[in-house]
Amino acid sequence: MARLPMTRSQRIGAHSAVRVLVPMVLLIGGLLASGGGVQAATPKHAKINCAANAATCTETWDSEKVFGADQYVGHDEPSLLFYSNTPGSGNNVQYQMILPTEPTANNPLSRGKAYDFQLHIAPWFGMTLCDTQSYPEQMSTCPPDSDANISDPALTYKTPGQAYSELQFYPPGWVPWPAGISCDPTKWCAALNVDSLSENPVTGLDLNATCANQVGVEYVNFAFVTLSGTPQPGSPPNPVQANNSTYTPDPSADLFMNQGDHITVTEHDTANGLQVILNDTTSGLTGSMTASAANGFGQVEYKPNGSQCNLIPYDFHPEFSTSNEQTRNVWAAHSYNVAFSDEIGHFDYCTQINHNGGRCVGNEGIKGDREPADGEDYYCYRGGQSTLVPINGCLYDNTGFDGYSYQPLWPDGNTTLRPTPITLTSPKTGSGYNTKFSRVAFEGDQPRIEDGTVCDRFTGAGCTLIPTTDDLGPSGFPQPAAFYPFYSTRVSGGQCWWQLGNHIPGSSKDFGQDAQYGTLLNITYTDIGGHPTTRYNDFRNILNNNPC
Repeated sequence: MARLPMTRSQRIGAHSAVRVLVPMVLLIGGLLASGGGVQAATPKHAKINCAANAATCTETWDSEKVFGADQYVGHDEPSLLFYSNTPGSGNNVQYQMILPTEPTANNPLSRGKAYDFQLHIAPWFGMTLCDTQSYPEQMSTCPPDSDANISDPALTYKTPGQAYSELQFYPPGWVPWPAGISCDPTKWCAALNVDSLSENPVTGLDLNATCANQVGVEYVNFAFVTLSGTPQPGSPPNPVQANNSTYTPDPSADLFMNQGDHITVTEHDTANGLQVILNDTTSGLTGSMTASAANGFGQVEYKPNGSQCNLIPYDFHPEFSTSNEQTRNVWAAHSYNVAFSDEIGHFDYCTQINHNGGRCVGNEGIKGDREPADGEDYYCYRGGQSTLVPINGCLYDNTGFDGYSYQPLWPDGNTTLRPTPITLTSPKTGSGYNTKFSRVAFEGDQPRIEDGTVCDRFTGAGCTLIPTTDDLGPSGFPQPAAFYPFYSTRVSGGQCWWQLGNHIPGSSKDFGQDAQYGTLLNITYTDIGGHPTTRYNDFRNILNNNPC
């Protein structure tokens, strides 16, 4: 298949990636990738670099404004949004979850074969939190667990500061953290991420350059879920003090979960901040993490001038009482509060890599559809670095939409070649977690991550449910992606489960497959001077009930 000439943003992305050349997931001070392997460094300051397209970061509403025109962050996130007007639904929820089971590790390049680390690198559960040092920097207070915090950017820019939490799960079998995305050859692990944005949209001023270089304008508190509920000594979660130990999993201390295990996922507020609890009912192990000052979580003081980078120890509490269309994070591309999302894209195969952590110098793509590497094939590792599955791969943004996530390689009942689906229930809230959420929405941020020369986010022109690839078809026009995953439901043991993938035997509803993501959504944000501005960042489809 012919290649579409590189667009301006792809050329910029290629230039930026060549200039940065660091592991995609993390920019770790003192950790370098070279030659035959990843070399560990003595503990020193480290950060998750959202400007370098870190997949662990929340997608902002306009990354060009946040990171500059020469950077690109793109996270393709097909999502389930859960709505309820029941008090507590925005800060006290519980899900049931079943982790996928992988195909065998032998013959990873077999035609039609895929693993979870190739399809999605961080499925997660999310919730909006208070953060008085985060965007939009207009108020010094944020009463936790309160719908008094609801505001509409179309009417006012004076809204409490917000962070967004993502309880992320990392699939097994590939290059290990912190350079890669796996904690173990065969087991899953999880981490609590709290993303903040140090930007004032009214004045246009970001965090001062010295501090931004240290922690980032979009910075992340990060802690693995541990058996003790506290971070390991010497592994502070906050971005000012974090070091490479913060991002290195510890099998003796962290909760590692087997494939196929049943997990009860609880997210609730405490006196000291949001606590996440993972109860592995299959193994009997339980892990947790609380986003508290006592655990080393903290804000970065918003100082647009000077050079100070001050840590403010902080308990991150949920912002809202309920979860609905009005309880959104006002700086995120998505419109969500309580949500489940899957971080897809990123992974693509490469036949030849110049060095670990570098770029693809051969051909990209799955067997039968390989093409010369281009500006999206960076942060690459050879199969020899993998914990189990010996396959080369690159982890950049894959905005050509032709990697594994955009092929019909998702769960479809063929467990010889593909994993079983990640499955979850709708959340419940209330005392004893017996109150269902009343409505559900499907949402995808395809417009936000498509190239601006294809999709105009101001008008919606050219924005499509199935993203446009950088491949030219026989007609000479760009082609849509070969596949896009969709949610379906099944009933097992009297329980309704959501699952993401292809058509899966035994599923009860597929909600129109790709059509389930609905129509273009025009969202209002705050621009310079406090004026409202709008973007078509998403497709959204709200159901008038909760079918599962």
